[in-house]
Amino acid sequence: MTKIKKENQSIEQSLSQLENILEELENGELELDQALQKFEAGIKLSRQCQKTLEEAEMKIKILMDGELKDTNQNLD
Repeated sequence: MTKIKKENQSIEQSLSQLENILEELENGELELDQALQKFEAGIKLSRQCQKTLEEAEMKIKILMDGELKDTNQNLD
């Protein structure tokens, strides 16, 4: 089974692991149980990546919102 480490794993590492799982699944040589385990691991990785991206997007919006407010105040 593919091990997933949530802590200390960058999004790049997670995406690389997800690509490896996809290749294994597409290969079609896994038994059903193995394929289901890989699929489950892939779903978990996908959700972790999505959460990481959403958190990054929120941070960017917060930072940009502060800059936009400062810029708009200077225009008045």
